[in-house]
Amino acid sequence: MSIKQPRIYLCSQSPRRRELLKQIGVNFEMLMLRTDPRRNICVDETPLENELPVDYVQRVCRTKAEAGWNSLLYRNLPQFPVLAADTTVTINNQIIGKPNNNAHAAEILRSLSGRQHQVLTAVAIALNERIELRLSTTLVTFSKLSDERIHHYLLTHEAHDKAGAYGIQGHAGAFVERIEGSYTGVMGLPLFETVELLRLFDYPAL
Repeated sequence: MSIKQPRIYLCSQSPRRRELLKQIGVNFEMLMLRTDPRRNICVDETPLENELPVDYVQRVCRTKAEAGWNSLLYRNLPQFPVLAADTTVTINNQIIGKPNNNAHAAEILRSLSGRQHQVLTAVAIALNERIELRLSTTLVTFSKLSDERIHHYLLTHEAHDKAGAYGIQGHAGAFVERIEGSYTGVMGLPLFETVELLRLFDYPAL
């Protein structure tokens, strides 16, 4: 399907994903699942029993894209591609989710301190019956973090609602000793993979 008026829907509330799409000049509108009038439109992000992180992040991302497309149809919106993404942080194949509170965030940051962890970000685009997905894998090494540094970081409130309890684009960038992979993938939307997908759907991306 050729897009006459280039536009996509972003099925995410993340301000970082919005910023990254704007950075590469993508014309998008927000598609918020949580405001959908149907209660069953929400995506359950609970990991399945014995599910590997690489399988988990792709499953959740694909489900978000499907839910976004179904929401678009339900609302009778113009049919443009729906982009969804999901990010998870892992150590030793264990999923590290978003912190529940500051104590939990401190616990997560201590587990990342002085170690290498993996950031997996899946991005998918849905249009009609077609869904295409790409996966970005990045290795991030943190320096050794003292309790004092963790405490000061938590005072910035950046840890809230972020996988792994940190945002690399903020103050926590100072924690990163080494990164191997996609910086924008760690932010939550790998631009290389995103542009690949947009091109598959005839969006005139760079």
